[in-house]
Amino acid sequence: MAKNRLPNFVVVMAIIAVILIAFGARFFKAVEPGHVAVASLFGKVTAESYPEGLHIPVNPFFKWHDYDVRMKTHFEKANVPSQDQLQTQLEVSVQYRLIGAQAPLILQNTGSMEQIVAVHLRPALRSLLREQGKSIRRAEDFFLEETQQNLQTALLTGMDQFMLPKGVAVEAVLIRDIQLSPFITKAIEEKKQREQEVEKQKAELERFRTEQQQLVAAATAERNAAEEQAKRQRILADAQAYEIRQINEAIASNPAYIQLQALESLKEISKDPASKLYFINSDSPMPLPLMHLGEK
Repeated sequence: MAKNRLPNFVVVMAIIAVILIAFGARFFKAVEPGHVAVASLFGKVTAESYPEGLHIPVNPFFKWHDYDVRMKTHFEKANVPSQDQLQTQLEVSVQYRLIGAQAPLILQNTGSMEQIVAVHLRPALRSLLREQGKSIRRAEDFFLEETQQNLQTALLTGMDQFMLPKGVAVEAVLIRDIQLSPFITKAIEEKKQREQEVEKQKAELERFRTEQQQLVAAATAERNAAEEQAKRQRILADAQAYEIRQINEAIASNPAYIQLQALESLKEISKDPASKLYFINSDSPMPLPLMHLGEK
């Protein structure tokens, strides 16, 4: 009887060995960094996700679904109409990440990350872009810094509110490029050229005005200098005329003054060796010296 038990034990151990060899790797789960894993058993999704690391033991019959929870960027181009009914092509980027704790909900309701983008993120982004375009009065207003800031803020708020219940957190929405309609772009370029020409003409006019002001200032300075010189000459002439009048008045009121001046003149003349003889007409009310009378 003991001999019969031995073969049975060997058979059991052999079966266990085969099971361990075949299914041993299924008794643990290693989740890569930046990922979470979700298990399903016969089509039913487990309630909790498995974070990065090694998990032992696990049900060997689990079917595993891995999700990348690192930051990702989705690029989107869309034609956005403004109030003037013109189409403007906007290129935006959405930075988002999957919320690991909600990975089972994502698997159950949506599926893979590619399906999350195709089913939820992309349609919501396009809808919000068109809705926000209705608040833009003119297509060229998309280039205004204030318009872009308001648009990015509105898109971020709307996308985050929509995607968060879906298990996705939206971190940022950025406007990368703006392409206006060709005829609008041409009109803007022509407008800029006209503005540049106007600015150039203004600069030329300002330069001419400055030059004229400098010429006027120089002419004014010369005129002021001439007037000042004439004023000084008039003052000098008035002083000389006043001096002459004073002398004439002094002479008219004092006849002896001329005699005194004549004597002073004789005094100076007497110092000249060439002077020999002088006569004075004493009968004259204003005697003057008579020099070298009688000489030939």
